[in-house]
Amino acid sequence: MLVGRLENIASDRRLIEQCALRLDILYFLGYEVDEDLPWHSTISRTRQLYPAAVFDHLFDQVFRQCVRAGLVAGDTQVVDSAPVKAAASLDSLREKQAYVAPSLTVAGKPATPAPAAAVRSAPAHQLRREAARRAKQQTAPGGLGARHPKAQLLSNKTHYSPTDPDARISVKPGKARALNYLCSVAVDTAVGLISHIQADFADRRDSTHLPNFVRQLQTRLTANDLTLRDFVADTGYSNGFNYAFLEQRGVTPWIPVFGAYKPVAEGFAYEAGIDAFRCPAGKLLPFRNYATSQDGNWVKNYRAAYQDCQQCPLKRSCTPAAPQQKFVRSAFNAAYRRAWHRLRSRAGQRMGRVRQRTVEPVFGSLLHHYGLRRVGTKGRAAAHKAMLLSAIAYNLKKLLKHQPKQTASRAIALYPAPQVGVFGALGWLVPNPFEPVF
Repeated sequence: MLVGRLENIASDRRLIEQCALRLDILYFLGYEVDEDLPWHSTISRTRQLYPAAVFDHLFDQVFRQCVRAGLVAGDTQVVDSAPVKAAASLDSLREKQAYVAPSLTVAGKPATPAPAAAVRSAPAHQLRREAARRAKQQTAPGGLGARHPKAQLLSNKTHYSPTDPDARISVKPGKARALNYLCSVAVDTAVGLISHIQADFADRRDSTHLPNFVRQLQTRLTANDLTLRDFVADTGYSNGFNYAFLEQRGVTPWIPVFGAYKPVAEGFAYEAGIDAFRCPAGKLLPFRNYATSQDGNWVKNYRAAYQDCQQCPLKRSCTPAAPQQKFVRSAFNAAYRRAWHRLRSRAGQRMGRVRQRTVEPVFGSLLHHYGLRRVGTKGRAAAHKAMLLSAIAYNLKKLLKHQPKQTASRAIALYPAPQVGVFGALGWLVPNPFEPVF
């Protein structure tokens, strides 16, 4: 399995064919020239039998050797993610069935609910929104998914793939829609070594995977006596909870804030001492209560008094439609504000350049040179094993190419110069010119 990643071979059948023709690989595997290699299905079965903990342990062992060789700094980690194609096609998608609670059951026989992958688990408001979106696209003239049944933009909320239920429909700008897995990678800034990799569902935002990702990354670094101090990522990981989560663990987040975020409200001054906004007329908009948005995020509501807005001469220009002015801010607005100012500093601009030159080449290598163009297995656990094998092969090549710096040294014997006028066994070596002559 590891040879396939080192040789950039993703197919088990092609791997067996390649190994049969390579004397170096046969020697590495311990096979004789005339000895038959196992059937290609043996590799896939062996991969399924070994738990993911075995592959994680192998990754830890290689990473530990890289740390001992001085290839890992540990203090700054750059994180990014990219979709990896799953072993399933969009043509295999089937519509999920709406869950209906069984009303009648046969005595003595348990009810048989529908499979979990085939049941719509999304909330009702999301399903209504998805149905309205599809209806609008179908009625739009010349739009994507209009009329043609195979061109419809299907959703993970309503469809699934029976071939690989863990694969999710996702799309990346400039790429075609496909069933993918999400590959998340952390890269050390010393020499570009992979410090952590995992497979996630492709239909979720990158920000939702960050807490679990950071916990596993810090565990591995701590086991090797390394401390994570700076966490660099793109805007996809921007989240108020993530900012506060990293700061609480002693890590500085270098994650750009969404472009729609505004640290200040124009004309309204925030007073942190009393946790309230002050309007241009001098009235306060105090904090009222906590709430949750449709996406499940925590928000804080600030609202002015009804009498203050009704009697204010600036109401027509301030809030003409609403009876009173109100603001909705994230519960982690303070962490948002710190991140916004941090990324606009010179250090933040430098971290942005570090992210581009560190993690982008690693992803390019994994996708094009280490057999990660497509996951040939089914299930998220199997996809995680395949990504671990690619990362192990990448780190091994980095370790083999590493040549420790040897300080050039040369020993030169310096003999003391003969002292003039010194009497030795052979008498005066050289007359002393400063000796008085009688």
